Amino acid sequence: MQTILQRIYGKQKAAVAASRIAAVLDVFSPQQAAAQAGPLTEADAILVTYGDTLTREGERPLCTLHRFATQHFKGVFSGVHILPFFPYSSDDGFSVTDFFSVRPDLGSWEDIRAIGGDFKLMVDLVANHVSAESRWFQNYLAGEKGFEHLAIEVDPAADLSGVTRPRSLPLLTAFEKHSGRRVHLWTTFSADQIDLNYESLDVLENMVRALLFYVSQGTRIIRLDAVAYVWKQIGTPCIHLPQAHDLVRLFRKVLDFIAPGVVLITETNVPHEENIRYFGDGHDEAQLVYNFTLPPLLLYSLARGDARVLSEWAQTLATPSADTAFFNFTASHDGIGVRPLEGILTATDISWLADIVRRNGGNVSMKGNPDGSQSPYELNITYVDALRNPDQPDDPLLVSRFLASQAVALVLPGVPAVYIHSILGSRNWTEGVRQTGRARTINRQKLMADALAAQLADPQGFRARIFFPYLDLVRLRTRQPAMHPAAGAQILCLDDRVFTVKRFCREQTLFAVTNLSADALTVALPETKGDGVVTDLISRRRFPADAVPLSPYGIRWPSL
Repeated sequence: MQTILQRIYGKQKAAVAASRIAAVLDVFSPQQAAAQAGPLTEADAILVTYGDTLTREGERPLCTLHRFATQHFKGVFSGVHILPFFPYSSDDGFSVTDFFSVRPDLGSWEDIRAIGGDFKLMVDLVANHVSAESRWFQNYLAGEKGFEHLAIEVDPAADLSGVTRPRSLPLLTAFEKHSGRRVHLWTTFSADQIDLNYESLDVLENMVRALLFYVSQGTRIIRLDAVAYVWKQIGTPCIHLPQAHDLVRLFRKVLDFIAPGVVLITETNVPHEENIRYFGDGHDEAQLVYNFTLPPLLLYSLARGDARVLSEWAQTLATPSADTAFFNFTASHDGIGVRPLEGILTATDISWLADIVRRNGGNVSMKGNPDGSQSPYELNITYVDALRNPDQPDDPLLVSRFLASQAVALVLPGVPAVYIHSILGSRNWTEGVRQTGRARTINRQKLMADALAAQLADPQGFRARIFFPYLDLVRLRTRQPAMHPAAGAQILCLDDRVFTVKRFCREQTLFAVTNLSADALTVALPETKGDGVVTDLISRRRFPADAVPLSPYGIRWPSL
């Protein structure tokens, strides 16, 4: 830890930082024995949800979530990621006013711990910023001791043209301190989200304290939100700086000391080569990294009915050690980022994909480029509607196409993550967008639990036709030794329209075959042992290995 601190702060300041962190560790060290967590296995799959996605009159939303998850997801999902449930002022929870409290309208820490008792709990450390309405920031404005350097003050005349901008909003926001002095502060994401100044040891100590507090409440996976931006140095892009990586290493060291087995995951929605650097050497940074290229590339491949680009990209996937893995997902609370397609698809291809999203009722968020032009940054749409054939309003193949997309995410090496609105088959919430004026609201609808239950009870209803087959797929996947994150994987090219992954370990060899097209076809698996017949784990039917049939968007998992 001392070496990391010296790289960040220099020798003298590092000694002070180490002393302050040691004092925090002493407070939480009694939690060490209780905070052990086992390694990630094939049994791990994570459900992602807001704490109030499901509501019931007269019941705390966290209790509603726990009840629904216990009823439907036990034995299917090993973990639940509850998106920021702290008091907040904007950005649906990501502008935190108090890192140590639960929103009273959601429930309490007791409710959070109860969910963590039945599922591995995943919690966000919103590492880059704090709300302008937070007590911390108000203390900064007042000049109170311990908060004097909370924010990053910048001369507005400074040349910030080289700074990477994730959103087309002003980088600096003016505030007046209680002393009357006017300051311009770094606000990467919005005027309400004040970037934290990690050059301040007070900030560092408080964030380490928050990290360990979450562990003490039962957290087993910690998501470092927007961590790529946490260190600022004028004259650089202010993203992925060495100090940002060292802060990830520092958090990892702290967790390895206090709570071995608690997993770090970095949220860095950037091109693939930049993203995977947060694995570090395979042992010193994040154990999990979001596979951000998968959602837009898979969407493009299904829209084209062509698996070639997806297969070529998947062949490049690798992690630096058996202790690291990709977090594979297709949809999230945010939109579908397209920056991870840079270097894989052309600008023309991306524009074509953006046009499909618009035709299917979604929105396309744009970003400004240094030359003054604009290009797509994020596709705002539910994954279900993104996959609809825009020429067929009542697309008869939509359910099959959607389930095929989810099957791909389930079989890639790593740990699968499923956004609750995906498994519930939610459609575009355009009314929500009108209410909030925010494009991302389209995939964040709040649902009444009792009305949802009635919809799921209708076997012919759209939600039920997605929900139950999807549950079956996840449940089946978590029982296959060959799906272990560290198990072997080989991408096979059996047909240009078919995405195939061979997963294997000592106990099992499994071929995960997904038809990305509307064509019915037959594929031949590589030479197999025995009688040349394989058993499809999904249908339980047996087929000749050289003639495995696939319906349009069909899924087969033949196992040897």
